[in-house]
Amino acid sequence: MKLTKQDTTLCEKDALQDMLDSEKTLMSLYTTALYEGSGKNIRKNFSDNLMGVAENQYALFRQMSARGYYDVPSAKKDMIDKAAEMFKKGQKTLKNKAADPTN
Repeated sequence: MKLTKQDTTLCEKDALQDMLDSEKTLMSLYTTALYEGSGKNIRKNFSDNLMGVAENQYALFRQMSARGYYDVPSAKKDMIDKAAEMFKKGQKTLKNKAADPTN
């Protein structure tokens, strides 16, 4: 089966989604490299690159959102409260473990 250019061309939405997915992957890779890096200079480079990729990712997200390709529902108060409570419980658990490392 021979593919034509039309068969292999992404529509705008798919192209933006592909770029957004790539930026998210790069963010993950730079984050891993940042906390695995052992030298001050290399960590600074990874941090700078991570921030640049984060800016690109956000710009792509805004473009997709403005075009109606990326719908972000508003968080309901009960969802926010539930997430905050889970965070507080996790934070308390970590503090308890730090205070008593035999736990």
